Amino acid sequence: MTDVFNTHDSFSTASGSHRFASLTKLEAALGVSLSRLPVSIRIVLESVLRNCDSVKVMPEHVRQLANWKPNTERTEEIPFTVARVILQDFTGVPLLADLAAMRSAAQKMGKDPKKIEPLVPVDMVVDHSVQVDAYGSRDALDLNMKIEFERNLERYQFLKWGMQAFDTFKVVPPGVGIVHQVNMEYLARGVMEQDGMAYPDTLVGTDSHTTMINGLGVVAWGVGGIEAEAAMLGQPVYFLTPDVVGVNLKGAAKPGVTATDVVLTITEMLRRAKVVGKFVEFFGEGAASMSVTDRATVANMAPEYGATMGFFPVDEATCQYFAATGRTKEQVDTLRAYYQAQGLFGIPGAGEIDYSQVLELDLATVEPSVAGPRRPQDRIELKTLKSAFAGLMGKAVAEGGYGKAGELGQRHALPASTHAAVDLAGGGSQDEPVPVPVSEEEMLDSHPSPDHMTADPAKVFGGGNGSLGHGDIVIAAITSCTNTSNPGVMLAAGLLAKKAAAAGLKPPAHVKTSLGPGSRAVTEYLKQAGLMDALEQVGFSVVGYGCTTCIGNSGPLSPEIDKTIADKDLVVASVLSGNRNFEARVHQAVKANFLMSPPLVVAFALAGRVNIDFESEPVGTGKDGKPVYLKELWPSNAEVAAVMNAATDAGIYRAIYADVGADNPLWDGVPAPTGAVYQWDAKSTYIQEPPFFAGRKTVSRGIRNARALAIFGDSVTTDHISPAGGIKPTSPAGLYLTENGVAKADFNSYGARRGNHEVMMRGTFANVRIKNLMIPGSEGGVTLKAGAQQPIYDAAMAYQAEGTPLMIFAGEEYGTGSSRDWAAKGTTLLGVKAVVAKSFERIHRANLAGMGVLPCQFKDGVDAASLRLDGSETFDLEGTESGITPQQDVTLVIHRADGNVERVALKLRIDTPIEVEYYNQGGILPFVLGQLLG
Repeated sequence: MTDVFNTHDSFSTASGSHRFASLTKLEAALGVSLSRLPVSIRIVLESVLRNCDSVKVMPEHVRQLANWKPNTERTEEIPFTVARVILQDFTGVPLLADLAAMRSAAQKMGKDPKKIEPLVPVDMVVDHSVQVDAYGSRDALDLNMKIEFERNLERYQFLKWGMQAFDTFKVVPPGVGIVHQVNMEYLARGVMEQDGMAYPDTLVGTDSHTTMINGLGVVAWGVGGIEAEAAMLGQPVYFLTPDVVGVNLKGAAKPGVTATDVVLTITEMLRRAKVVGKFVEFFGEGAASMSVTDRATVANMAPEYGATMGFFPVDEATCQYFAATGRTKEQVDTLRAYYQAQGLFGIPGAGEIDYSQVLELDLATVEPSVAGPRRPQDRIELKTLKSAFAGLMGKAVAEGGYGKAGELGQRHALPASTHAAVDLAGGGSQDEPVPVPVSEEEMLDSHPSPDHMTADPAKVFGGGNGSLGHGDIVIAAITSCTNTSNPGVMLAAGLLAKKAAAAGLKPPAHVKTSLGPGSRAVTEYLKQAGLMDALEQVGFSVVGYGCTTCIGNSGPLSPEIDKTIADKDLVVASVLSGNRNFEARVHQAVKANFLMSPPLVVAFALAGRVNIDFESEPVGTGKDGKPVYLKELWPSNAEVAAVMNAATDAGIYRAIYADVGADNPLWDGVPAPTGAVYQWDAKSTYIQEPPFFAGRKTVSRGIRNARALAIFGDSVTTDHISPAGGIKPTSPAGLYLTENGVAKADFNSYGARRGNHEVMMRGTFANVRIKNLMIPGSEGGVTLKAGAQQPIYDAAMAYQAEGTPLMIFAGEEYGTGSSRDWAAKGTTLLGVKAVVAKSFERIHRANLAGMGVLPCQFKDGVDAASLRLDGSETFDLEGTESGITPQQDVTLVIHRADGNVERVALKLRIDTPIEVEYYNQGGILPFVLGQLLG
């Protein structure tokens, strides 16, 4: 390992001496002071310093970051080499498909396929595929897992092949837990060590809530597939030097106030402060006194408050958490000693760090809260929820209400059950019915739609008819890594359930209850604390170990409830301990969704409605005929503390994680291929060999006689370019599936079929809301070719057959939203050679460059509209014939239908030397393949 600045040093623990790249020595080498830099910046700086090789990471990068200033124009990109990568199954399958395709390509080239191996540890946790079909019984977990394995057999066979084929690619199988909680309890190392060199555990993950690990002092955030793939294969992740917002947490929360109340308050506050794209770092005595699991709850919701991270530095509480979750004494000692040696141990006090901006929150001012009914930042104090809901019912739809004045209080009898087999394709809608702000597009990603199944209603739905009205709760879910990783709120839910069960309370029949713990450790400590039976008595049986309701895998409602909601246009509610609550995300029939703590989920489930004032109205009537109020059920801090030792039993965690694949007969029963090279099945509609390595891609040395495939306006998102939602039967992807024998009920979603490029390229630009200005007034993925309207995919294939290169034209902010890799992959597979826009979202621009597509930017107020482009033109792109340099000028030559020719200067947005390399090799994937094969 190189040591450009002569900063290598060592520290000692009982296990021996460890080398490290010393920031103290860097201070001396550069003559700068680093002690007032935010801790998160210093951890990134350590990575830049340690990986400085004068090829991918230059000495200038080290100097730039060491001279970070709190407030300045951010133009420098940091090459951040992470220690490891985590994936969830939904986004991880296409990454494994690319690795498998690299192996196939190596074999075809006569090279050793085993040379294709992730260069950093990669862990995939299968957590996005379990759905709440069965609930309310001890059999629910078993039933749901069996259905999950039926639905996902093809994908699980592929993942099992990957497990045995790669040394550094590990899979945590279904039924273990949620990726972010498993990351906290098991995967996180604190400090990594390789070749005698110790360094901080850092990572990127293909899920936005990767930030949860920031609560343990680990620098990490969510990225798109192309960035994750690059990181897996040893490339740096590039990001703009960030602003760092310091949040001074003061005081302590009042008795009865939960970590959920705190994070909903912080989310509201930071959304208002506009921290989008910034690091947030928490400091002060309130942060220092917060438990690590409470810190993780706050860090988890960084995507909801818009930050890249919500970071808490490492301190003694971090070390105690590692010990309590079964890490070895040697690991814990190394963690403490490393951060002390770097001068990074402990949460800073007020005034010790120079931040871009400082915000304050006195934790004593936090009140019991919920958030909703449509956005996680819309906090409502618990005591005002009843009046807030009534206000929304009366407010006009155009003003954000429901337009149901005077209807609150009406009841509608549920029809009798038909006892017919029920459809189990369900849960959250794929097509979000209400547009969301660009800054929140990312939150709509990773939203599976499980395969169609049918089941006996007696096995999945409780009995009882009853009635239904506005404000009634039809889904009550203890779900999501945000809260199920936090023993404080999970034990509180169990204690509340125990008191409720003793009083004889039960939820009404119309409430679908579920408990989706973030790991098996939660179930174990609830059992040890004597609380699992009580939760089951009030309907909260374990339904699965995965994301469940929080990502829309809430499963179906009973047909009678579904019909009544639709027939009477009812505004029914869900209550969940999750982090996302966009309309129709939790369930397509549920308009009002409220985020809250696990004990409040139990309380609202028992009450059966959200239009209740718990201060003056009882939760229900006890078996003695007397009203039971929330204050009688709510556990005191002392009661929670009395059972907390169950959750800090290191033996529980060691037993569960000693062999994460053990005691899983369904997983053991999945038949999977073996060998180093995957045997692709040409008939599969889920997994196909991607064509990114099929012969060396020829680089465009200038573009001649190109046609416009589409001309778009401003703010085209990655969801417009590559939708993750449902597949329409008449779309090119729908027709492909039909031709391949897939019934409409089994289409699943684009997101679930990311492992099949045939589906994904047909879905590119197929969003029903996209507007191609070549056809004024049109919506959906259509274009003009030879004067005739046809699907974009069909036109692109016809152009490819003719050898005609293609261009896309767009306005401002092209590619905003989630960093969806297929938005760039699909673009290149359609034969698009250049995208010309007024401006690009940063990550999508980099992804286009990484896939061998030239991003070009209009200059000086010129755009497609001012140039009066209509699709009848042909285009040349001049200036790249003899090679390209970062941000050079190029010329767009427009040949109009009337014979006129116009020349327009553009800026080539290949921004860095490494992007030039990627482009010259035909993209990042062929580039990395070449590097790995030497």
